[in-house]
Amino acid sequence: MKLEPIVISLLDTDLYKFNMDQVIFHKHTDLSGEYYFKCRSRGVVFTPEMAQEISDQVDHLCALRFTTDELNYLRSIRFIKSDYVEFLRLWHPIRDYVEIHLASDGELSVVVRGPLFSAMQFEIYLLEIINEVYYRLKYDYEVLLASAKERLDRKIKDFQSGKYTFTFAEFGCRRRLSRTWEDEAVRRFATETENCVGTSNVYLAMKYDLTPIGTYAHEYVQMYQGIDSIPLAYTNHYAMKDWYDEYQGDNGTALTDTVTTDLFLLDFNRSMVNNYNGVRHDSGNPYAWGEKIIAHYQKYGVDPRTKLLLFSDSLDFDRAQELYDYFRERAKVSFGIGTFCSNDTCENALNIVIKLQYVNGRPVAKISDDPGKAMCRDEKYLDYLKNSVEFRLNREK
Repeated sequence: MKLEPIVISLLDTDLYKFNMDQVIFHKHTDLSGEYYFKCRSRGVVFTPEMAQEISDQVDHLCALRFTTDELNYLRSIRFIKSDYVEFLRLWHPIRDYVEIHLASDGELSVVVRGPLFSAMQFEIYLLEIINEVYYRLKYDYEVLLASAKERLDRKIKDFQSGKYTFTFAEFGCRRRLSRTWEDEAVRRFATETENCVGTSNVYLAMKYDLTPIGTYAHEYVQMYQGIDSIPLAYTNHYAMKDWYDEYQGDNGTALTDTVTTDLFLLDFNRSMVNNYNGVRHDSGNPYAWGEKIIAHYQKYGVDPRTKLLLFSDSLDFDRAQELYDYFRERAKVSFGIGTFCSNDTCENALNIVIKLQYVNGRPVAKISDDPGKAMCRDEKYLDYLKNSVEFRLNREK
C-alpha cells in the first residue's frame, strides 16, 4: 500500500525547532549530533512494508525546499531573524544523514547523524512519518478516523458548554494520527472554541492565521553537555544565557526538567526570573512542581500571577482542567496538549521519541523529574551526570 506524501512542507514541524536552530546557527555551528529513535510502547512490531514506506517518505521529505511564501512567513515572526531565514533558503534535509533499519523481530531503528543545526530538524518530520505509516498500515484507518471525529466532537462540545474553561495550544505534530487529521483538529479547535490560543505546528499556524507556539526542548539544554568548556551541572545556566542573548527576553518560556527542576532553580536566579515570562512542566508531579515554582518566584519577591505556568506532560483535557482550577488564582496557567488533540482514537497512541544522544561524539542525556523518561545510550555517562547534579545540589542548596 503506497501512501500519499506525509510531509508536504518543511514548515510542518514544531516552532521550537526553528527557535533552537537559530541559536545554534548564531552560536554553535561547530556542534555535530546523533539522534536515536525509540518506541516506548511494548509489543509494537514494524513490518518490512512499513520500513520501506518510511524510507520512501524520508526520500520525499529530503526533496522538499522552503518556498518563498514559507520563508516570508518565518520572517514575519517577530523573533526570527533575517539572516537565519536566508540560511533556511539554502538549507534542506539531507538523506545521507538518516539511517533506517528493521531488525528480524520487527524493532525499528532510526539514527540521524550530522551537523547539529541540520540533524536536529529531522526529529519531528521523522516522528510524523513513522506514526502515520504505522497507523495507516496496521489498522483500518477509516475506523480510527471515525473514532477520532467522535472524540473531537465531544471535546468541542465540552468547551462550548463551559465544562472546560482553560486555554491551550495544540502540540500534536509528533504523535498525530495523520497530517490531514491534525489539520482538521486544529481548524476545528480554532474556529469552534475560544480556548485554542495557537499551535506548535508552524505550517498550520500559517494556514489558519494562528499564533505559532513554542520555545525550546530538552535537546537544547542537552547539547551544552557536549561542549568541553561547560561543567555538566551548569548546562542550564549557559543554555538560558545564550537564549536570552539571542531573544532579549522575547520568546521566553524556560523548560525546567532536563537535568531536574531542582538543579534548574539554582540557575533560575533573580535575573533569569525577570528575563523569562514563565516556565514549562514536562515531567514529574505537576502539582508539586507548580508549588515549587510559585515558592521560587515568591523567594525573589515576584508575584507569581505575573508569570506563566505551562503544563505539557501527557495531558488530557480533564487533567488540564483540574490543574487549571488548582493554580488559576495563583499564576497564569496554560497548556500544551499533544496526543489528545491529534491522535485520540479507539486504539492506543504509540509512545515514540527521537532523542539527542551524542554531541561532538560525547554522550548526552536527559534526567528529567521522572526516572522513567531518562534516555541515554551510555549508562556510565548517565551515572556520572546524575552524580554531577547531586554534587552541585548538595553543595549549593
